[in-house]
Amino acid sequence: MDNNIQISIIIVSYNNFDILKSCLNSIYKYTTDVIFEVIVIDNASTEGDVDKVTSNYKNLVLIKNKENKGFAAANNQGAKIAKGEYLLLLNNDTVFIDNVVKEIFHFTKSLKTKSIIGCKLLNGDKTLQHSISDFDNFWNVLGEKLFLYLIFKKSKIFNRYNKNYKITDRFMEVDVLKGAFLFISQNDFDNLDGFDEKFFFYSEETDLCKRFKDAGGSIIYYPKSSIIHLGGESTSKNLWFQYKNLNISKIYYFQKHLKGLELYLTIFIHYLGNIIRIPLYLIMGLIKFKSYYFKKAVVYFRSLFIPFFS
Repeated sequence: MDNNIQISIIIVSYNNFDILKSCLNSIYKYTTDVIFEVIVIDNASTEGDVDKVTSNYKNLVLIKNKENKGFAAANNQGAKIAKGEYLLLLNNDTVFIDNVVKEIFHFTKSLKTKSIIGCKLLNGDKTLQHSISDFDNFWNVLGEKLFLYLIFKKSKIFNRYNKNYKITDRFMEVDVLKGAFLFISQNDFDNLDGFDEKFFFYSEETDLCKRFKDAGGSIIYYPKSSIIHLGGESTSKNLWFQYKNLNISKIYYFQKHLKGLELYLTIFIHYLGNIIRIPLYLIMGLIKFKSYYFKKAVVYFRSLFIPFFS
């Protein structure tokens, strides 16, 4: 660890270099009064030239993978060479709008407990985005997969995003921070052995928060600073990649953290929800004459053949 570097900002990238460039530009524009480095891990992009995108920034380290190792594994790669006391695990589809790194850094220093810190996430139009949630369990999976969260929006039982409706300007302890922005000490990340690399894409931050909290740490949402999170830019062109990995990661999370009857019931509801969505999206496709809905029906059908247990 280099004593001169306070924060290592780790960004995993895959294609969409215009988005990466916007992210980097905003980091270097707004981040002042702290000593930081940026580590970009390119997960075998198939378009563009990542060297050209990253070559003009100081204190930037580029790792170029020859194969797509997944989001969790790539972040672990970056953490292994990071020189900072703290790590900021940052999505490439984010844009800074203030000096969020300095604000979070000083806030973290004021805490007496081991903590993972997340900031407020905003959509492109600066409306509030879901930034926090509860851990997955049978009840909130039931609410999500059977659409009960739409009826009981503020129900803690059926809506794992319930706390998003109660956000104030004060920091609060939560279960899960959305993985677009996670601030953690390098020592704490190392003690967790980083992300579980069996999560190729999705749910890795939920698992990290769960293990950290089970070990006595605190998950803190700090809404006084915010960033824009565009969301889904790296996966929106390939729906099957997105939904396949989402389903695999969910199932693995259930296996890892749920037990007994709750595990089996949760997996059953998960697949039931996928079955329900097949005719719903077919009907929506017929009504709206949009191929997108037919494609979603197809990926939900294909997801039924993902094994229950790996």
